[in-house]
Amino acid sequence: MRLDELTSTDLAERAHPPLLAVPLGATEQHGPHLPLGTDTAVAVELCRRLATERADIVVAPAITYGSSGEHAGFPGTLSIGQRALELLIVELVRSADEFAGVILVNGHGGNLRPLRAAGELLRGEGRRVLVWSPTGPADDTHAGHGETSVMLHLAPEQVTMRRARPGNTRPLRELMPALLNGGVAAVSDSGVLGDPTTATAAEGGRILDAWTTALCTAVTDYFSSCP
Repeated sequence: MRLDELTSTDLAERAHPPLLAVPLGATEQHGPHLPLGTDTAVAVELCRRLATERADIVVAPAITYGSSGEHAGFPGTLSIGQRALELLIVELVRSADEFAGVILVNGHGGNLRPLRAAGELLRGEGRRVLVWSPTGPADDTHAGHGETSVMLHLAPEQVTMRRARPGNTRPLRELMPALLNGGVAAVSDSGVLGDPTTATAAEGGRILDAWTTALCTAVTDYFSSCP
């Protein structure tokens, strides 16, 4: 169920307040072969699947801008930074007290620090807030095999595989010092961290299924255990 398709009356007439799932993405470079909205597309799809699995979920409109400063220098990247994202999330969740809780489904790794800070503050205020992000291999973190496979499954018409080339495939922990100092451009001329050339739509479907299972489990565990 999508929040932007409901009326206030629809929500007021429900026997029990639903949980609000908020997709958080980014508008940033994903190499020469993937669209700028990749992270948002993944977060929206995961929220859609969560709502299919659980009748108590309402999906909010996506937040399409995030903390993407590490991708500066690549055309099309837009970023609101960590402080602005943290404030946005805090105020958004504070306004959602009529819901039974909020699930922040994050599709961009650069959003994690401000999201965790916001979640900690909001939980300290007594709100029920779950921050969740999908995980993948340490040597395939941006526009590589995993994300390219997922986008081949979700929107193959938006993927330009003839442009796909292997990027930097070293584990992220080895890249972090240079990445923190100079952004993604300092470790990958193409903006790719991983190898997209091995991607397939079938693999993308398997990855999405695994992420959906993990998300559903996290939601069940969190909201069944917190007061």
